[in-house]
Amino acid sequence: MPTQQDILKPPPLRRGETIGIVAPASNVKREEVEAGIARLQELGYKVAVGNSVYEQDLYFAGSAGVRARDLHQMFERQDVRAIVAARGGYGSNYLLPLIDLDVIRRNPKPLIGYSDLTSLLTWIFDETGLVTFHGPMAAKDFAHDDGVDLESWFASLEGSAGWLLNQMRTLVSGDAEGILYGGCLSILVASLGTPYEIETGGTILFLEDIGTKPYQIDRMLMQLKLAGKFDGVQGIVFGEMNDCRQPGGQNYSLDDVIVRVVGDLGVPVVFGLPSGHVRTRNITLPFGVKARLQTSADSATLTISEAAVCTSNRAAI
Repeated sequence: MPTQQDILKPPPLRRGETIGIVAPASNVKREEVEAGIARLQELGYKVAVGNSVYEQDLYFAGSAGVRARDLHQMFERQDVRAIVAARGGYGSNYLLPLIDLDVIRRNPKPLIGYSDLTSLLTWIFDETGLVTFHGPMAAKDFAHDDGVDLESWFASLEGSAGWLLNQMRTLVSGDAEGILYGGCLSILVASLGTPYEIETGGTILFLEDIGTKPYQIDRMLMQLKLAGKFDGVQGIVFGEMNDCRQPGGQNYSLDDVIVRVVGDLGVPVVFGLPSGHVRTRNITLPFGVKARLQTSADSATLTISEAAVCTSNRAAI
């Protein structure tokens, strides 16, 4: 985990500037990408599409080398001010050994995505200090009506501080401050035992997933617990966890499962923040900035305490 002095905030993204689209993981449908591009253009952005976005290699958007080269090129392009993933799926882990971190350090800019992109968001932040963004993707959220929470998108990428999120309920009460960090639970767990293992100390840890049975969530949370990844965590925020039920029904709630594993950590735990795999209005969360979690029996608020971008870095691109 970078120290506060090592945090690298990218320049803000302004309407009228260019967003680069990349596909670091699974192959994409052209019509969905084009629908997302149209929505981004409606919002006032220009769009540049990576060379490999429409390629296919098995279930990937081209070979690992091609996908990594696309990502490097988008970081290096002077006209591109932010990078948005087309979709997740699977395959970002193939890029981890191929990424030139110096390219990213020399060209800091927002990288935005979720799901399989979790491995890139967390590792790039851990290694470079660059604030990354867990948020909507071109072919998954921008491609659909009401797929993006625009308030958090603009707050994150244009430099607001002190903005609030309160679409959650309290599972374990308490207040906490820390660095916001996390992503898709299954991808975070998959990092354990690798050179790209997540660093969670001092964080407010955000965890979300989709279509995962409660006992599988229990198993992954226990793996994080046994690996010491909850040591030093200041608070835990769960996402919507859509379709995370046992087929055929169950006589217990997902809340019960979560509290059984993390309820003894002595930190606040809340549930329901709609970022990542959501039904609608995907919220953008900046990873690497200070946040404050405050709870009561009937409410919970996550405050993004500081701006995620820095205008003084604009000259670096």
